[in-house]
Amino acid sequence: MVETPIFMPVGTQGTVKALTPVHLREIGAQIILGNTYHLNLRPGSDLVRDLGGLHRFMGWSGPILTDSGGFQVFSLSKLREIGDAGVSFQSHLDGARLFLGPKEVMGVQANLGSDVAMVLDECPPWPVDRDACAVACARSLRWARQCREIAVESGFLGSGRHVFAIAQGSTYDDLRREAAEGLSALDFPGYAVGGVSVGEPEPEMLKQVAATTPYLPKDKPRYTMGLGTPPQILKMIALGVDMFDCVLPSRVARNGLAFTNEGPVNLRNERFRTDPRPVVEGLDNYTCKNFSRAYLRHLITAGEMLGGTLLTIHNLHFFLDLVRQAREHIEAGDFGAWHLAWIRHYEQGS
Repeated sequence: MVETPIFMPVGTQGTVKALTPVHLREIGAQIILGNTYHLNLRPGSDLVRDLGGLHRFMGWSGPILTDSGGFQVFSLSKLREIGDAGVSFQSHLDGARLFLGPKEVMGVQANLGSDVAMVLDECPPWPVDRDACAVACARSLRWARQCREIAVESGFLGSGRHVFAIAQGSTYDDLRREAAEGLSALDFPGYAVGGVSVGEPEPEMLKQVAATTPYLPKDKPRYTMGLGTPPQILKMIALGVDMFDCVLPSRVARNGLAFTNEGPVNLRNERFRTDPRPVVEGLDNYTCKNFSRAYLRHLITAGEMLGGTLLTIHNLHFFLDLVRQAREHIEAGDFGAWHLAWIRHYEQGS
C-alpha cells in the first residue's frame, strides 16, 4: 500500500542517482519511478526480465512505477517520428532505430515487472496549435484504450499490477476535459495529468492541472508527472493531485543546492564555510543528524562524490517529509490554511 499524497524519487535508469536502496528505505520512499524508453535501450528489458525483473535487478523491494516513454516523444522530438501506430525513435545512444507502440510499451513494462505501468501517450510541446493538440489527444486516447486491452489480455491487469492513463490537452481547457472524461470512461486503476511543466509559466501549469483533475475519478489516484518545487507540490495537492515525481531534488543536490523550510540554499556560498548547523535543524535523516553545512560545503567545493550523496539524501527526504506533513494535515482537516502558511514562510525565507 502507498500512502498519498506521495512523492516518487526518480530512478530513470534503474537507480536513483547517488543513492542505494538502503538510503531510499531510510528516508521513507514508498515507491520509485523508472523509465521504459531508457531501460529498454540499456540494458534491455529482456535482460532485466531474465535476471528476475527490475525489483531484483536494482535491489529495490518496494513498488515501481514506469513511465511509458511518452515524455521522450516530447523531449527527443528531433529523433522521432509519430504515427497512429506508435513512435519510431532514433536512439540517442547509438542512432539505432526502435519503435514504441502500445504493444511494445506494455511488453517492455511487463518484462520490467512494473507495479504501475503508464500508457503510451503523445506529449505536445508548449506552445502548441489547438488543432495539433486535438490530434495528439485523440491519438493518446486510442493508445490508452489499446494499452488497457493489451494489459487485460496479457494478464498484466488482474495480477496485482496497475495501468495508469495520461490526460493531455496542453493549455486548452476543453481538450483537457475531453481527455479526462474519455479516459475516465475506460475505468483505469489510476490517472495522470501529462503535458505540464514543458516550458509554460507556473500560473499556466497550475491552470492546466485545475482544468483536468475535476474530471478524473475522485476515488482513483491522480498523478501529475515530472514536477515540481515544494510550493508547486502543495498547490497541486490542493487541486486534488495525489502523486508526484521530479528529478529536481536529486539533480540540484549534486550541484550543492539544499532545500530548507526557508527556501533553497546554495551551500557553495562562502557564508556556509564555517556554518556548524545541519541543513535543517531537527529533520530526521542521516545527513542532517550527522553533518554540518560547513562539511557539506567542503565536499561540494572539493568535488567529492559523498557531497552529492549526502545532499540527495537530504533533498529527497525533505520532499518526502513535506508530503508526509501534507497527509497529516489533510487527515486533521486543516490542510488549506497550513499549506498556504507553509508556502508563505518558504517564499519569504528564500
